[in-house]
Amino acid sequence: MESTLKQLLNGGNVLFLLLGAMFVFSMHAGFAFLEVGSVRKKSQVNALVKILTDWGFSTVVYFLVGFPIAYGVTFLKPAADLVGANQGFDLVHFFFLLTFAACIPAIISGGIAERAKFWPQAVAGGIFVGTVYPFFESLVWGQNSLLGQAGSWLANLAGGIPFHDYAGSVVVHSVGGWIALPAIIILGSRLKRYVNGESNPIKVSNIPFLALGSWLLCIGWFGFNVMSAGDLGNISGLVALNSLMAMVGGIIAALIVSKNDVTFIHNGALAGLIAVCAGSDVMHPLGALIVGAVAAVIFVKLFHVETEILKIDDVLGVWPLHGVAGTWGGIACGIFGSKALGGLGGVSLLAQVVGSVAALVFAAASGYIVYTALKATVGIRLSEHDELMGPDLAIHNIEAYPEEAL
Repeated sequence: MESTLKQLLNGGNVLFLLLGAMFVFSMHAGFAFLEVGSVRKKSQVNALVKILTDWGFSTVVYFLVGFPIAYGVTFLKPAADLVGANQGFDLVHFFFLLTFAACIPAIISGGIAERAKFWPQAVAGGIFVGTVYPFFESLVWGQNSLLGQAGSWLANLAGGIPFHDYAGSVVVHSVGGWIALPAIIILGSRLKRYVNGESNPIKVSNIPFLALGSWLLCIGWFGFNVMSAGDLGNISGLVALNSLMAMVGGIIAALIVSKNDVTFIHNGALAGLIAVCAGSDVMHPLGALIVGAVAAVIFVKLFHVETEILKIDDVLGVWPLHGVAGTWGGIACGIFGSKALGGLGGVSLLAQVVGSVAALVFAAASGYIVYTALKATVGIRLSEHDELMGPDLAIHNIEAYPEEAL
């Protein structure tokens, strides 16, 4: 009987994490359609192919290199050993965390859309998922005790409390967004985006596809956050409700601040979800609502500063959306996770600030090094002719709507 119950528990945990992986995997379709709707028609095929191709490369490099770097677990052993006594839990654990790791190139893709070469970006994505991201992941969730582990350097600095990032506001989103920023700057703006120093906004091509991308991401996010529990025994309804409240806070704040701009409203929901990941297990729902609302305001205001004042052509606004809102989420965990503001406690504002700043410095430096090296060697930007033609025809030899060309 005891053996049967243990087998059922192991099987339940495997199924639980597998369902979580499937939820987050669906978010990559959300990334794809968010980009498809945000770029011009001549770049829609490229958006779809990039996200799927990056997923393929990410799976291989994270399996062989990234996951071992992060957790010290290798899969280069007989299949019988991989299944082991826990019915292959490590395998679905890899699948679940792969869906997080593969978000990095998906995030970058939206920022550099419409003018980046295909293969250099695929190589860059492999470098980030295989080495850069898992190294930082190991410092917070994995085998290298520095930031997020009990007894780590940061925990000792912050009175015994380590950096807390329950579901990746910082580890995933901030890192992805801050890697993207130097890539966007080094690549340069799209042709005719800025003319004689004046902004010339390029309209999105498809609001329904953009909205579909946002909806897919929102739905999948409940796997992203709730299934970060890791097994059935640790699941928390608080995480689910906090995710919902942060999303709603982002929607309402973006609606008001943007004066009913449809693109900001759909991205505002995502800003709220990004910010709540870190503290979704410790905040009060009203705190999560505020955190999500602030994240949406950050996105709306900073996107204008980035694209109109600084003239950085971040097509989907991935730096303010993922990078800055993710950093805010890491810091907000230390504020709204405290018992003084209705949270469960056990978090340190000092640790949250240090961990969040460490992530942005590490990510921005990594992005600068990788993209500078690629630009100096193989080049990272399409030729002017290919960019004017559009990456769909220049790279993939087909348009999104080929019958229109007949």
